Amino acid sequence: MRSRLGKGLLAAVLVAPLTLTGTAHADAPANAVRKLVNAVKGENVKRHLQVLDLIGKANGNTRVDGTRGYELSRDYVATLLRLAGYKVTVQPFEFEFEGYKTPPVLQRTAPEPKSFAHVTEFTEVDASAAGTVTAPVQPVDVVLPPPATPGSTSGCEASDFANFTRGNIALVQRGTCNFADKVANAVAAGASAVIIFNEGQPGRTTARVNPGIGENVPVPVFFTSFAVGDELAAKPGTTVKVSFDKLVETRTTYNVIAESRWGDGDNVVMAGAHLDSVQPGPGINDNGSGAGGVLEVALRLAAHRPANKVRFGFWGGEEFGLLGSNHYVANLTEQEKANIALYLNFDMIASPNFTYGVYDGDGDAFGVPGPEGSAQVEKAFQDFYTARGLRSKPSEFDGRSDYKAFIDAGIPGGGLFTGAEKIKTAEEVAIWGGTAGIEYDPCYHAPCDTIKNIDDTALDVNSDAIATLVGTYAFDTSAVNGLRATGPRTTAGVARTTGDGHDHDKVELS
Repeated sequence: MRSRLGKGLLAAVLVAPLTLTGTAHADAPANAVRKLVNAVKGENVKRHLQVLDLIGKANGNTRVDGTRGYELSRDYVATLLRLAGYKVTVQPFEFEFEGYKTPPVLQRTAPEPKSFAHVTEFTEVDASAAGTVTAPVQPVDVVLPPPATPGSTSGCEASDFANFTRGNIALVQRGTCNFADKVANAVAAGASAVIIFNEGQPGRTTARVNPGIGENVPVPVFFTSFAVGDELAAKPGTTVKVSFDKLVETRTTYNVIAESRWGDGDNVVMAGAHLDSVQPGPGINDNGSGAGGVLEVALRLAAHRPANKVRFGFWGGEEFGLLGSNHYVANLTEQEKANIALYLNFDMIASPNFTYGVYDGDGDAFGVPGPEGSAQVEKAFQDFYTARGLRSKPSEFDGRSDYKAFIDAGIPGGGLFTGAEKIKTAEEVAIWGGTAGIEYDPCYHAPCDTIKNIDDTALDVNSDAIATLVGTYAFDTSAVNGLRATGPRTTAGVARTTGDGHDHDKVELS
């Protein structure tokens, strides 16, 4: 299988650049940007995603860092960029891989056997112990149907476990107290494993929660959707198998940095996207879509010679906490940081139930502005959609994707985001279409984030947006920084969070 994949990749690498060959030439800026946008086609971006999907399928349905799937993704991107004429650097760094050897399992073994879907119906909790347990499920003070407003006290007091049978699996409901308290009380009562299920009110139904349960928890702990918890609680005598084959080890992953051989090196325009996926899936929307859009723009831009140096970053380790972009920026000198005019970030640009989200650079929507110049980047993206007769909306610029390291260094930033695990509203459907009441990306961080999880319209439009802004700033950054960086910058003075770009990854305490 590996040799067949290698031949397919080689063919893709050799064929894709054929239309890019020829001497780079200088155009009037407006004409060059128009040509660039016309050359960047959604169908060509989709071909990159098809290759990444193929890589994932051939390597355990994942392109997570520290695996063959990620290394092949790295090689695909780096090879195409070298053939297009860029100076390409592959930057290695070590990280702590936290995952599993085999996918986690949650199964009802009696009275009616049933397997639940990893990620969409249940997730392992980060601080959970490894282990395999088959035992009766014992609901602990659960409230079904759930109260109209959050307020379940399930598992919050040691007395809730007064009649708990040691060795059973404790089933507790989200609500009121910290997750850590619920788990500690269950462990003290002798639970062999703990299943926490979402409480059940609107906005508190999915399995996409990352509970903070403390440290050194001695038993497996899973979090499930409300529907799964309700089902497990419904029938007395239910027996469940939980299994978490946990793996923690040091691995190596890589950034790919491609820089033009032309342009003003004192005024660098950067664009980037993370290249890695999570372990459960191949990550074709998150974030093959952003990486594919940036890659195609880079390949087409190679036919032009704009005034400014252009640099593209394909980041590793994003799904483990923005590691690649942090590593890259941390290893720049102060002068090298000052030479970066702006950074554009693209993380999930083709969600199947999309909105056109633009990072809130001026902070007027969420109160978290970027460094000086970020407001101008936001406006330029907004103007792009307006010119297409489309509407955009602000996306919170809070530091949950790879732009964080750049804006923390005072570098103006911006970018696009079409949505992850949050629920699309009826008002948004009236503007962008799609389906109300479900997630922007129902396959976010899941095995189903494959080539089938891409909206072609969003991919095409947003790839044009990338081309428009990268092309415009490659010729002229005056709207952002007055033509060039003039010295070290200061940050905007706003505290920002850490973690991968979306709310699912934020640890929730209760």
